[in-house]
Amino acid sequence: MSDFIVHVGATINCPHGGQIAPITTNTRVLVQGSPVVTKPDTFLVSGCPFQVPIPGGTKPQPCMTAEFLVPALRVFVNGNPVILKNSTGICKSAEQIPQGTPNTIQTQIRVKGT
Repeated sequence: MSDFIVHVGATINCPHGGQIAPITTNTRVLVQGSPVVTKPDTFLVSGCPFQVPIPGGTKPQPCMTAEFLVPALRVFVNGNPVILKNSTGICKSAEQIPQGTPNTIQTQIRVKGT
């Protein structure tokens, strides 16, 4: 299904409200002046408040990274599939425990991919 292509300046949040910052090695393909994000890029999470209950209180278990599992099928940058606004992903804790699906809130609205 087609949707807008995600770029470095997009607003992406973890399911608990933490901010996801894409870090890309792509410097060749830009949309609205920002590099396009691809599947193998790094996605770091900051400000996630998630905690899990333990006996006697709670333990901080914030999202630390995100990974997009289902990128675009037909649009590639440097041989890597781009991330679309509706791409499916997963946020993970420092122990690599799945924490939920990232939400792409805002991205550029000119270039679509499939």
